[in-house]
Amino acid sequence: MRPILTIAALAAVVGLFVFSQSQAGPGQWRSEWPKTDFTKHAVPFDQIMSGGVRKDQIPSIDKPSYVAVNAAKGLAPTEPVIGLTVNGKSRAYPLTILIWHEIVNDVIAGVPVAVTFCPLCNAAVVFDRRLDGKTLEFGTTGKLRYSDLVMYDRQTETWWQQFTGEAIIGEMMGQELRFLPARLESFAKFKARAPQGDVLIPTNPNMRRYGMNPYGGYDSAHEPFLYRGKLPGVVAPLARVVAVEGQAWSVEFLQIKQRIETKDGLILTWESGQNSALDSSVIAKGRDVGNVLVQRRDDKGELVDVMYRVDFAFAFYAFYPDSKIVVE
Repeated sequence: MRPILTIAALAAVVGLFVFSQSQAGPGQWRSEWPKTDFTKHAVPFDQIMSGGVRKDQIPSIDKPSYVAVNAAKGLAPTEPVIGLTVNGKSRAYPLTILIWHEIVNDVIAGVPVAVTFCPLCNAAVVFDRRLDGKTLEFGTTGKLRYSDLVMYDRQTETWWQQFTGEAIIGEMMGQELRFLPARLESFAKFKARAPQGDVLIPTNPNMRRYGMNPYGGYDSAHEPFLYRGKLPGVVAPLARVVAVEGQAWSVEFLQIKQRIETKDGLILTWESGQNSALDSSVIAKGRDVGNVLVQRRDDKGELVDVMYRVDFAFAFYAFYPDSKIVVE
């Protein structure tokens, strides 16, 4: 079980691993990763850092269990979930579970998906697991790049960047996973829009301290942890931004505006009623960061969801340094 970390403990971890990773590379990794083809890499090896754990020590959920939304217990209405709808089938993946596992390998309405959450970047991303005729299954490497989760697939042991869906090291280098639209929303919001949906529950309720935040106080940090890179100048590094189609808007700005419509048809809205998963040590008591939704009208004039994320600003800036963050 990973212990609950404090800001001070995380700061200590940063110092240790920045030092220990200064010489890290394939020579140190091959004993743990004998099947990974390190001759193929799209990023410098010195950008990869240890997250303090080894391969699969943050265990993915590979045989998920569910209950009907009306039977779900122990979730406060304001607790955050990743709400996913595929071919009319809806499922909620509570961050109270994903914060401890980071990856759920699932099949919904016949579509193999990977539901992922990187706590250090607040990045909730869903992928289609099918690529080049293969159905991939993902696990955690224990490594980070720009503080973001580096996943691996168990078929080729290629390493994948969670934030971008790109294969960065190994046999499948350069390949990209397809993102699926999903909402980071309160449980109450999901329940209202998907009353026939299902909710992920722990396979073993005693495996982790579900409901607790192992990164207590991270929302209040002045700088990200386990991060080497430039920081955005227009917003605080751990301010939330709405990222969509290579653009980003400050959530604080969206909260003031409540609704933003862009020239290219995007409609961004903010509504109160969702806890941060990375604030209080008890997720249900986290501060209200609100519900963000991004949609666009289709040919029939109906609103449809657009692929979007609510990330920490430093992470968006690290991967998209040439993109503007709108703050006013």
